[in-house]
Amino acid sequence: MTGQGSVGLSWLAPAQDELVVAQLGEAAQTLFGHAPDGVWMAPGRVNLIGEHTDYNSGLSLPFALPHRTYAAVRRRRDGVLRIASVQKGGIGWAGRVEQVRTVAEAGKLGAGEAGRPAGAEEQAGVTDSRSGSPVGWPAYVAGVFAALTEQVGADELGADVLIDGRVPLGAGLSSSAALSCSVAVALRDLVPGLRNLEDADLVAACIRAENDYAGAATGGMDQTISVRAREEHLLLIDSGDGSLTPVPWTLPDHRVLVVDTRAHHSLGDGQYAARRHTCEAAAAALGVGSLSELEAARLDEAEVIAVLGAVPDGLPRVRHVVSENQRVIDLLAALDARDTAQVGALMTASHVSLREDYEVSCRELDVAVGAALAAGAAGARMTGGGFGGSAIALVRGTELNRVAGAVHAAFVAAGLEEPRFLVAEPSRPAGRVSG
Repeated sequence: MTGQGSVGLSWLAPAQDELVVAQLGEAAQTLFGHAPDGVWMAPGRVNLIGEHTDYNSGLSLPFALPHRTYAAVRRRRDGVLRIASVQKGGIGWAGRVEQVRTVAEAGKLGAGEAGRPAGAEEQAGVTDSRSGSPVGWPAYVAGVFAALTEQVGADELGADVLIDGRVPLGAGLSSSAALSCSVAVALRDLVPGLRNLEDADLVAACIRAENDYAGAATGGMDQTISVRAREEHLLLIDSGDGSLTPVPWTLPDHRVLVVDTRAHHSLGDGQYAARRHTCEAAAAALGVGSLSELEAARLDEAEVIAVLGAVPDGLPRVRHVVSENQRVIDLLAALDARDTAQVGALMTASHVSLREDYEVSCRELDVAVGAALAAGAAGARMTGGGFGGSAIALVRGTELNRVAGAVHAAFVAAGLEEPRFLVAEPSRPAGRVSG
């Protein structure tokens, strides 16, 4: 890929599936004492436009990254679950699927003490104790198992799971959804009682895994694109009616440059949930099912302004959601017309709205966007939940090195940690890569 060889810049290239498969096979043999049944992957994502609209029944336009999370999985028939990570080393959690389900029902999954339960059983190295619930990244994996017990018995879902995450963590590129979806597609292939699950059912299970079990609020866009992406296409997601429309990438001379600012965000710190609560309160005050039912003209009505004035931060939050939905519609038209300048202008307008009205940007994101635009990018914006993470810029393919260099220089001049870069191209959805 043009632009990934510049001296002094940190570029993150996608992993090669065959190399990861070989490495995971060896690692699983060493860690668990046996080879996996196969290796599955799920991609991270970039959202071109349509931010913080999914939980408002609105429109978004993401696509799958070539950067993926891999899961080497071997099915067990004793109800035991062991979870490990190449990056973390060793087994991150071990227990019983029934234990995970019970703790999840009590609302404690993801909130307990780290580590596996004490008093290991002789064969499995686990216990039936309820005290050792998975926390941190293992909770996302365990949450998938808990969610799928709604479909099959807990004893059917035992597994040894080894994760290799190649989506940058905390970068706003949906590493958590890639994690949960990689495990979910593996279980669908391996467990007879799950093989008839539709993609929509699998997505719903992954959403529950994050929202209900891992305690990380998500609107569903990330899981949807990870499972239902199409190569060389974006995916228009209407979270109101659930429709999905593949949209071809029509700007072949341009690339989406991703800037990982390394200002790592966490959607579990309350800010995401606060924005969501404000939107729900505003919709209730206005008597609509969701903010996406509002037309922009109504935001100028005195009655609407008065109602939203009683909701803290209501007016600017609603203004972002309503205007962002319209920007998605306008950007679709611009893509159809191959109007690069208009696509870029809409991306930049989205960033301004996210910064000013939704207040989810930060200094690092603003520096990245400003530097990319100053260097000639057609458009730029933050992507993902915000409060850190990544920015994206629409850049001519021949200019990737130069624009990335300008962003890097701006970070150095501002005294910020040096960013990392990757090139995003619409890639394939979650699925099996070996076995």
